[in-house]
Amino acid sequence: IGLLEVVESDFTKGVAEMTATEESAVSTYEQETKENEIEKTTTEQDVKYKVKESTELDATVAETSSDRSGVQAELDAVLEYLQKIEAQCIEKAETHAERKARFEAELAGLKQALQVLEEETAFVQKGASTKMLRGVRRHS
Repeated sequence: IGLLEVVESDFTKGVAEMTATEESAVSTYEQETKENEIEKTTTEQDVKYKVKESTELDATVAETSSDRSGVQAELDAVLEYLQKIEAQCIEKAETHAERKARFEAELAGLKQALQVLEEETAFVQKGASTKMLRGVRRHS
């Protein structure tokens, strides 16, 4: 009977340890299962929000690209117009040869004008016997 009591106590002790171990394992399993469910839900929500954000960013990129192409076309038109205006408005420096030719042409024109004036003056002075202005008489 003593031997049976020892065996029974060993079995009871073993059953108690196994029950405690099993309960601990079940508790750990349930805790990990809850943590995995929370992590899965969190991950699914992250994916959902990131997909939504990605879609919004794609739309923003498309709109921005469209805006950029429109602005680029406008910029190209403005730059082309600026080139036309600059060609018309900005004075280009004359070369020495161009300035010399213009100066010589102007000088030749002035010499010719002087010659014409001298010839006309010569005709007028030959006809006048006294030096006086036209229509002006001396006071006596």
